[in-house]
This record gives sequence, structure tokens and C-alpha cells, in this order.
Amino acid sequence: MKKFGEWIVKCRVLIFIASLLLLIPSAMGYFNTRVNYDILSYLPKDIETMEGQDILEKEFGTGAFSMVVVEGMPYKDVAALKEKMEGVGHVKKIIWYDSVADLSVPVELLPNELSEVFNHEDATMMAVLFDTTMSADETMDAIEELRRITGESCFISGMSAVVTDTKNLSNKETPIYVLIAVILSVIVLSLTMDSYIIPIFFLLSIGMAIVYNLGTNVFLGEISYVTQALAAVLQLGVTMDYSIFLWHSYQENKANCTDKNKAMAEAIAATFSSVVGSSITTIAGFIALCFMSFTLGLDLGIVMAKGVVFGVIGCITILPSMIMIFDKAIEKTKHKPFIPQLRISKFVVKHYVIILIAFALLWIPAVIGYRGTDVYYNLDSTLPEELPSITANNKLNDEFNMNTTHIVLADSGLSAKDLKAMIDEMKSIDGVKAVLGKSSVLGPAFPEDMIPEDYLEMIEDENWQMMMITSEYKVASDEVNRQCDELNAVIKKYDPKGMLIGEAPCTKDLITITNKDFNVVSAVSIGVIFVIILCVFKSVSLPVLLVLTIEFAIFVNMGIPYYTGTVIPFIASIVIGTIQLGSTVDYAILMTTRYKRERAAGADKKDAVFTAHQASVQSIVVSALSFFAATFGVGMYSDIDMISSLCNLMARGALISMVTVLLVLPSLFMVFDKVICVTSYHFLERKNKKLVEELV
Repeated sequence: MKKFGEWIVKCRVLIFIASLLLLIPSAMGYFNTRVNYDILSYLPKDIETMEGQDILEKEFGTGAFSMVVVEGMPYKDVAALKEKMEGVGHVKKIIWYDSVADLSVPVELLPNELSEVFNHEDATMMAVLFDTTMSADETMDAIEELRRITGESCFISGMSAVVTDTKNLSNKETPIYVLIAVILSVIVLSLTMDSYIIPIFFLLSIGMAIVYNLGTNVFLGEISYVTQALAAVLQLGVTMDYSIFLWHSYQENKANCTDKNKAMAEAIAATFSSVVGSSITTIAGFIALCFMSFTLGLDLGIVMAKGVVFGVIGCITILPSMIMIFDKAIEKTKHKPFIPQLRISKFVVKHYVIILIAFALLWIPAVIGYRGTDVYYNLDSTLPEELPSITANNKLNDEFNMNTTHIVLADSGLSAKDLKAMIDEMKSIDGVKAVLGKSSVLGPAFPEDMIPEDYLEMIEDENWQMMMITSEYKVASDEVNRQCDELNAVIKKYDPKGMLIGEAPCTKDLITITNKDFNVVSAVSIGVIFVIILCVFKSVSLPVLLVLTIEFAIFVNMGIPYYTGTVIPFIASIVIGTIQLGSTVDYAILMTTRYKRERAAGADKKDAVFTAHQASVQSIVVSALSFFAATFGVGMYSDIDMISSLCNLMARGALISMVTVLLVLPSLFMVFDKVICVTSYHFLERKNKKLVEELV
């Protein structure tokens, strides 16, 4: 690696120019990567609810629908507005009163169930069907056009409207996330580093790596808005350590060597060997997310694992090149760090017994909180109330006592007798407000030949017939989940191939799938990182102690919402533990490496732990504060709770892991030193073989 370092130093100008040129195709890739704002689309494609969505699109030419509430408008004007709305691109059909009867037919002649669905006092409701899927770009464009046409007297609800608002809000906020993370990181680095402008070069090199990462996402086809919003911030937080290590190594080598070129070559070689080992655990944490059935984890895992790789490459190529090119300017702006060296090592080594007692006792409330923390699955429940879709959903609930809509797909060959019996049973289920299908518009005063042909074609073909169920219950609630179970039981009773689809059934599947994913991801991340640590230190006991330390920090972090009464998004409960483990176990590895080196050099237990702690405390603090700075501001700013909660948990997790590693890990070394020496291969050098025998 030393020759590689010498080559980097020699070709620094060429490397810097090439890194700038690579930003052009990366930017093009970034702008050509589609962003997916529909979380439910990441459900497995082979589950019934997702298969039903495909059938709905293929058989009926529709994949999305929205409910539109119109207030204070005469029927004649509503009909004119409906006709205008049907002219919007990708609006397939609009179902309203005049879809099943001419406006000349009095409302009183319609079945009560049908009239109640479409009308309430001075408000009326229309169902808009789109010929594209729920989160398709065309659907979101159609929603925006419908809003422009309908004005303030109409309210467009439904998941497609929520996805559209999420897109607009995310696009507005994401650039600000990066700005906040950069500003706070500069502040932290300016306080902890010994040069005023070196933080700028850190951020420039990491920024280039981020652009490369985001640009190469074009090969994935699309990424989720969660990944897009978090990628830059998270990559900045987890790869900042690498830049700090290179700088410190360069300064140490320059102090011992008059040739700065040689010093940088040595620093690159040292950084590569250290950073590769450190980055493997971080990459492993992100790779663990790829084992989720809910493929949002795959999306986030691939992008972030790729981001860490780009971060390592940037650290040993772009950053050294910039430091060498601008070395004179950097030297002129050097100063003493504003944050003094922490002197807590003596205290920790002296009071390790008390620390471990506190550690053992805190496990109880940590586990209780961890298990008791509530999560939510209703993706629009924490969005700002002033968003048009949230306002519309509230109107739908207030005016029509309707919170969600299910779609039933049944065999078109189902007998009239079985169809009627099935509908009657579904109507009797708690919370079902209405069941709308072909039979819903038929009554003694309303013969079948009066139903418009295009309406019948819209809800029935040669294979399937479609029914719409309106529900009083909110998505992701226990009530609607029980309702879905009961509806499914009735549907399967009369039609084994029948399906219940829609936002609520999909969300119910999401709950079931992500509960399993949580256990899988946790097991994979712990197992993989355990094996990596085992291989790095050739020890059976050290992986247990290191993982135990970070897992305690994770339990504390994830348990705090229970005691504060905070409900967190479901995705946070799955990914935070893995991210925190993968990104902060480096703190523990850094201290353990030095501890092992001191013991191998002949130092006794107490001196080895003291030296290891004293040597690593500042690096751990700077690393944790950098991670905190990159995520905390975004968490405080974002109006998208899924982004805000994830960033708050990551920021808090970095600090908790820092405190835990600085206090608990050295205390564990003091207690289990004998066990570590016995269970670790070559932990003590051969010259200390006698000491090993004495320990045994």
C-alpha cells in the first residue's frame, strides 16, 4: 500500500482533476434516477394484496384511485366539473351519482346505501380512477392537475394524493437536509480539528463521494424517497471518521519525517489498512438490511453500503490529493483545537466496578423500554395537517365518516345468490359503511337496463368483478386489521380465489412482514459483525463484549421513546439497531485494537486499559460528535416524521454509543482481562507466554 500511496501523491493533480470531471456523469445519473415515494410498493410481489393490485391494473386498467369531496356546489356544476376532470391525462373514469343514473333521476330513487355514499348535506363525493399505479409519476402529475382544476372547494384524498404531497415535501426539504448537515459538521470539526480550512476539504471529498454514490443509483432504476433523503446525511456521518484518521496520521508522519510527500504516502497506507477494517463492519450493518422481505431495506442497504465504499475510496485518493495541493493554505490556518483533551481515563479505570454495577442495573429499564416502544404504520398520520391530502382525508372522515376504502376482486362467474349472500355478510361486519358493486345500484325502483354500460364495464369483465368497501376505521388500526381478517374470511368462503386489496390490507401485510424482518435483520447484523470481530481479533470473547456493549446502547436508544411516550415509525425499529451497531461498533474496535497492542507489548491489565482509553477517547468523541452533527439538525428540521425520527434516533444513538464505549467497554476489559487473554489467539506475544501461563 505504500507504493499506492506514493502513486497518489505523485498523481495528485491528475486525481483531483479526474475527481472533478467524474462529478458530471454522476450528476447526470442523479437527475435521471427515479424516486419512489410509495412505501407500500416495497412489499413482496408474491403476496395476495400485491398480486391483486396487478390484476386490478391488467384486468380493469386501473391501479390507483382517489376520493374527491366537493362542498357547496349544485349537482349541475358538479357534473360539469366531473366532465372537466375526466379530461385530465391518466384519469380513466370518475364514479359519481351520474355514473349510475341520469341527473334527471331523483336521488330518492337510488338505493339508500348508494345515496349516502355519494351525498352528505351540502357535500358530495366522487371516486376518481386512474389508469396508472398509485405512485406512478403520471398519477402524481394527474393529482396536481386535478387540484389546479378543482380549486379550493374540492378536496382530493387517498394514498396517491398523500404520495404526491410526500414527494413535494421531500423535494423541498432534501437539499436543506444536506445544508444543515454540512453547517453543523463544519462547526463540530472547526472546534475539534487543528486547522480552520481542513474541515472544508473533508466535506468536499466526502461530498464528491456522495455525488458518485447518488449518481450510480441510476443503475438501480429507482430509489425510495427515504433513501434519497438519508443517503447524503448518513454517508457524511459514517465516513467522516476516515478523513479524520487520514489527517491525524498525516500529521504524525509529518512530525517524524521532513518530506511531506513521504509522510502522506505513509498516511495513506496506514489509513487504508485501518479504514478497510473499520468500514467492513459498517458495510456489514447495511448489507444486513438487504435480508428484509420488505425491500425498502434492500434499497437503503445497497445504496448505503455503496456509499461507504465510495467514502473509503475518496478518503485515500481525493482527500490526500487536495491536502497535498493546498498544503500551504492549510498550514497557514492551523490552530490549537478549541476542545481540550478529555482526561477521564483515570476515573474510568479506578471506578470500573461501580460503572459495571450501573451497567447491569440499567439493562432492566433498557429492555423494558425497548420492548415497550410503540411504532406506527399509518404513513400519513404524522404528516403536517396543512398538506392538501391530509386536509382532504380529514374532510372525508368528518363529512362521510369514511377513513379508508378496500377493493374486493371476485370471480365474475359468481352466482347472483352467492354474490348477494357475500355482500350481505360483508355489510354486517363492524365498521363497514357500504359495499358498492353492480348489485349496489339495483333496487326495486331501479332496473338493470338503466345502468350505463360504461359503468358496468368499469367494474366487471369476463374474469373478475370489482366491489368497493368503505370503512369507518383508520388504516393500520387494530379495528381495521380485524375487519380485513373478517372480510377475507367472508370472501374466501364464497370465492376461494377472491381478494381484498387496498391501502389497509397492504398495511396489514406490512405489519406482519416487518415484524419478521426485525428479527431477521437483528440476527444477521449481530451474527455478521460478530464473525468480523472474531476474525479481526482472533478472539472468542472480544466479539461478545464488543457486541454486548453496542447492543446495550441500542436498547437504551430504542427504549427512550417508551419513557417519553413517543411513537416511532415502523421502519425505525428495524433499521436503527443495524445502523447503530454497524456504524458505532468502530468506536469499540478502535479502543480494543489499542488495548490488544498494549497487552502484547507487555503492559499489565490496568496500564493497557488506561493507555487504550486515553489514546482513543478523543477520536471516539470527535467521531460521535460528527455523526451527531450530520443527523441531529435534520431530525429537528424535517416535517416528514419518518425522516425526522430516523435522524433523531441516529443522532442520539451516536452519543449513547460513545458514552457506553468510553465507560462500559474499558470496565469490561478490567473484569474479563484474564478471559480475553485465554480465549484470544496471540493476544499476548510469545515473549509473554509465561504471563499467559500464569493467567491460566
